[in-house]
Amino acid sequence: MSVGVAASAWEQRKLGELADSFSYGLNASATAYDGKNGYLRITDIDDSTRQFSKNDLTSPDADLSRCGDYRLSEGDIVFARTGASVGKTYIYQAKDGIAYFAGFLIRMRLKPDIDPCFVFQSTLGETYKRYVSITSQRSGQPGVNAEEYAECPVLMPLLTEQQAIGRFFSRLDSLITLHQRKQYLPFVR
Repeated sequence: MSVGVAASAWEQRKLGELADSFSYGLNASATAYDGKNGYLRITDIDDSTRQFSKNDLTSPDADLSRCGDYRLSEGDIVFARTGASVGKTYIYQAKDGIAYFAGFLIRMRLKPDIDPCFVFQSTLGETYKRYVSITSQRSGQPGVNAEEYAECPVLMPLLTEQQAIGRFFSRLDSLITLHQRKQYLPFVR
């Protein structure tokens, strides 16, 4: 007697197979926030929530009319490529406003048939952390380049399952963040 399988088999893929491109960030200094154009740097990605921290917004000190290649689009995932933050990830959402990504970050733009939330959630798991830990070992400062990120393995279900899992974990992350914010609000009588 055989038991039916409710879900499809997951397939091991590499991040590079899921991406349209990997790009290095803009090499420009940060300047005072111009009120419109954000500049996402490694330090602007909150360590616990992985969201764009708006505490100390800056703008890139560059001619932005020539920097369109560095402007983030919905669903882009960025990776920290060097130092103590190597492996830290962030997924861009339009609610974060116009943002350009800085030089110590690598942007992965996914193919249209891949769910960005699912892939982002995969970068929060142990398999990804192990891969980054092993790959980033250098004689000097730890680092992972775009070619190495492209080789990172990830288990992938069908698109409908990716979307359901990605939405579930995104909602869970939002609830956790909301709960954490409530914990740190001062008690008001």
